[in-house]
Amino acid sequence: MSARDPHRFSNQLDEATIKRLIDRLESRAKDAVFTKLFDRYAAKLALPASAQVLEAGCGTGAVVRALVRRADFSGTAVGVDQSPAFIEAAQRFSEEEGVSERVEFKVGDAHKLDFADKSFDAVIVHTLISHVTDPIAVLKEVARVVRQGGVVAIFDGDYASLTYAFPDRDFGRQMNEALATATFNNPLVMRDLPRLLPEMGVTITEWFADVVAEIGTGSYFKSFAETYAPFVASGGLLPPEKVDDWLAAQNRAMGDGTFFASCNYYTYLAKRI
Repeated sequence: MSARDPHRFSNQLDEATIKRLIDRLESRAKDAVFTKLFDRYAAKLALPASAQVLEAGCGTGAVVRALVRRADFSGTAVGVDQSPAFIEAAQRFSEEEGVSERVEFKVGDAHKLDFADKSFDAVIVHTLISHVTDPIAVLKEVARVVRQGGVVAIFDGDYASLTYAFPDRDFGRQMNEALATATFNNPLVMRDLPRLLPEMGVTITEWFADVVAEIGTGSYFKSFAETYAPFVASGGLLPPEKVDDWLAAQNRAMGDGTFFASCNYYTYLAKRI
């Protein structure tokens, strides 16, 4: 048994695990800690009124749904994800929120997008590049389908910085590393993009760095721990009983106001030259 990024292999998961991931994606999208990061770069996209936007690896469609709800966006959006279960959920949520006329969801592979060259005014890659099998192949496809002068927005974490406080410092470090290993196929990929994007004909025009932290209590990192800690145990990275003890300690810390967790996130806004 070995740890495998569950999002990378989302088509091979059982129904209960898929539901857990859907719940995580939706709770994350509603968390103020996370929504402010999307709002920050969405406000800088400067898209034309009739813009067509693609999100590659859209999951449950939370990002494109948030995009079409923005007052400064009047275009349409397409979300693509490899998981039929995620796409079904995305369609359901868009109908429930009354935005289904402006969004379209399709099953597809970000490594080989089923769109013509230069089809979109912007492409969003939101917490996808850390999960994919081949980041370079995905970046090539993103560069291919965005129009000349169009925008590419890539947002993700640097998961070597993922940190939860834990009294046993040695085991805490092991757990932090195991969480990154179990959850992300490419935990350090955001460090490579300043080198890789120019090779694709995409020039970085702006970047942001954010420390996402919760101290005392937690919501974003609570959901993260509850969703992904089981993969550390099931992947054989650490003993299940120790993982359970770690998770129980995190919940106690949230209850008594001593919780601490943080991670660095980065956004690249780039233009197709």
